[in-house]
Amino acid sequence: MSAYLDGKGWQPAVFLTPRVASFSDFLASYSPELLPGVRGRSLPPGAGDSEVIRDLPHATTIVAAACDRGVVVAGDRRATAGNMISKRDVEKVFRSDEYSAIAMAGVASIGLEFIRLFQVELEHYEKMEGRSLSLEGKANRLGSMVRGNIALAMQGLAMIPLFAGYDEESGIGRIFSYDVAGGPYEEHRYHSIGSGSIFAKNALKKLYFDDMSVADASLACVQALYDAADDDSATGGPDLVRRIYPTVITITGADGAVKLSEERCQEVAEAVVAGRMNR
Repeated sequence: MSAYLDGKGWQPAVFLTPRVASFSDFLASYSPELLPGVRGRSLPPGAGDSEVIRDLPHATTIVAAACDRGVVVAGDRRATAGNMISKRDVEKVFRSDEYSAIAMAGVASIGLEFIRLFQVELEHYEKMEGRSLSLEGKANRLGSMVRGNIALAMQGLAMIPLFAGYDEESGIGRIFSYDVAGGPYEEHRYHSIGSGSIFAKNALKKLYFDDMSVADASLACVQALYDAADDDSATGGPDLVRRIYPTVITITGADGAVKLSEERCQEVAEAVVAGRMNR
């Protein structure tokens, strides 16, 4: 407890500032070294070396598709380090709050740190203000956080998120993509980022239709990931032997953000594989 007190036994003034709605702004004023990015943090010697960065685990392909009154976000489970598979079951898609989800591609450790901070940011704002941010407000806030990492991104430690959610004002699902400078850019109908994104988007271009159901959108996303894995070595397809399946989160006005159970993901993955075998 003494670590949070000044020399006179009082809490620092930043703790007494009323209604600090942004948790990351609060952290920047009190302990900036805990933030991802450049504020208070520097790379250790040799960390900017391209070979060192190449050997860090990288998350790869994630996709999102709008559907009838909602949106679906999905990601494969493979992480690579150079030409090696570093992890076969990494999670890349996360529920960020009741009506949104965030997924990542790029340096996995940086991405996970950003996602945890973003989740706390949204929860902290809701507690301080008594209401949640609008979907555009969430997207813009995530963009400013990504922008704070631009110095590390220019040295190769880049993380690019994909953010999607249900817009309570318009009653539709919306998708936002980013670049290393923060974005955000609203995408329409569907989008994908990561090493296999070109193949995933080509698959969605053929599979997608407007106002598709949540189930159809989930199936289309897994189909797109399967196609990406077929052509991109860094993307992992459904592994029926090891029981490793894509992560899928559906977001609708009725149910909010729901992560599909492993059993349901297994059903979808097996349907995709069976369909390919029949053809």
